[in-house]
Amino acid sequence: MKPYLLSAAVGLLVGVIYALFNVRSPAPPVIALVGLLGILAGEQIPPLVKRWLAPPSTETSWLHHQVKPHMFGELPRCADTAAPRPDPESRHG
Repeated sequence: MKPYLLSAAVGLLVGVIYALFNVRSPAPPVIALVGLLGILAGEQIPPLVKRWLAPPSTETSWLHHQVKPHMFGELPRCADTAAPRPDPESRHG
């Protein structure tokens, strides 16, 4: 917002200077400025339409907001009933 205010202030200052020297502004006519406004508005339409037409994401839990699911499906988890580990004390030679 600050750059816009600065731009408007400088433009106002230049307009006052032009008026003091009785110089006509080289600015384009209003019809050209309306066309530029149309171009700026038109640039915003394709991304907006793409967002509207995009299929809704399937979010099943809060986790999907932070982490995307793996491309091969759910990864295996460590089971509590895994095979017992050998006791390191029982290895004697």
